[in-house]
Amino acid sequence: MNNLKAIKRKSLSSGSNNKLRAEGFIPAILYGGKDPNQNISVSKKEISNIINSDTFLSKVLEIEVDGKKEKVIPRDVSYHVVSEEPIHIDFMRIVSGKKIIIEIPVKFINHPDSPGLKRGGVLNIVRRKVELKCPAENIPDEIVVDLNGTDIGTSIKISSVKLPENVLPTITDRDFVVATVAAPTVIKEPEKPAEEAAAEGAEGEVAADGAEAATKEGEGAKKDDKPKDGAAEKKPDDKKPAEKKPAEKK
Repeated sequence: MNNLKAIKRKSLSSGSNNKLRAEGFIPAILYGGKDPNQNISVSKKEISNIINSDTFLSKVLEIEVDGKKEKVIPRDVSYHVVSEEPIHIDFMRIVSGKKIIIEIPVKFINHPDSPGLKRGGVLNIVRRKVELKCPAENIPDEIVVDLNGTDIGTSIKISSVKLPENVLPTITDRDFVVATVAAPTVIKEPEKPAEEAAAEGAEGEVAADGAEAATKEGEGAKKDDKPKDGAAEKKPDDKKPAEKKPAEKK
């Protein structure tokens, strides 16, 4: 469990918040349970190693404010539109006995032990996160899906995924699919036996020789079409009939 130290914010003005950010802190709020909301700030350096992870919004943290430690869970992060740096975080107190609806990331293990993936199959992930209803004191960091033994055509449904005690999916009206092992999109053509490949090569050579012979014959035929030496070529008669002149008028 990650531990964070937080300090109370005395001023809520935008100028004060900008000053905190410039000093390396992220403004935040702590809410939930019977205690009143608290405006706090946390060190960006302390939280930077987990804030960008896929599990941040489902990770239970222990936060300390003025010496008092509480278990919390991040519920929302706001980012700057240009720099994409975190500018505000919402933390919710975890109250024992309460249930929380939360999205938990899915982790797939044992890829090398999947016969389907070994034969070129593709893992098609339908849901990278699953929404679960969890006891506040029993929130899993991730859902683990074991690919051991999965073959091409396998559909991994939520019913086949082992969930912690008292943790249930929020979708209860159907056994939904988390992932499938699909057939490869491109099937590699099997290599031909050496004898068959050699026979095809020989046929290709014969065809090439025949084409070359046909080409030479065609060229010879064109040469034969020309008149032989000494043969007179017929030329059109250049003489034209004399034109009759019109009779002169007397």
